[in-house]
Amino acid sequence: MGGTIAKLVQQGHRVHLVDMTNGEPTPHGSVEIRAKESAAAAKVLNVQRTLLGLKNREVVHDIPSRHKLAAVIRAHKVDWLFVPYPLDAHPDHVAITRIAEDARFDAKLTQTDIPGEPVYPKRIIYYFCTHLRMNFTPNFCIDISDTIDRKLEAMACYQSQFVGNSGHVPEMVKNIAAYFGSRIGTKFAEPFYTHETLGFGGLDQLI
Repeated sequence: MGGTIAKLVQQGHRVHLVDMTNGEPTPHGSVEIRAKESAAAAKVLNVQRTLLGLKNREVVHDIPSRHKLAAVIRAHKVDWLFVPYPLDAHPDHVAITRIAEDARFDAKLTQTDIPGEPVYPKRIIYYFCTHLRMNFTPNFCIDISDTIDRKLEAMACYQSQFVGNSGHVPEMVKNIAAYFGSRIGTKFAEPFYTHETLGFGGLDQLI
């Protein structure tokens, strides 16, 4: 959802990225390399980011992880929470989504050891990020025709992750954005899903 992140920042929203793990180990990366890449991508998107510090490849949906994320949600007084779509072949992604769903609830609790004041994000929205070869039917799409270049520039920061068989990923991501753009009549778009009903104050922003 890099194009949407760039658009939200452009529109004046405060966007904060949470890296649940440092992403390592990977075949061509290291903790130091990934930290530099993440910082470079954050600079491109003009956002801040927090490393939660869960263990890559071993993320577990448990109460300590939930409360750790809930503390971040409280610290930034989150209104909208974007998390990975819940169907995935990657166990970490599935666990992270469950952690985020429960952390949203945990963040509003009183009489708890979680640091900060209670807050309850109004929306939890799922972005399309899955290792499964599946079709995805979104509730809505965001037009990113004017931010696709920023999205691809941010992706290019992760050079260690697009080596060998993974070299096609940036082009694949661009093709997916073009497909969802065609669904709403724009050049590029990013898809989103939510279990909860969305409310509109008007139809002036519908494409």
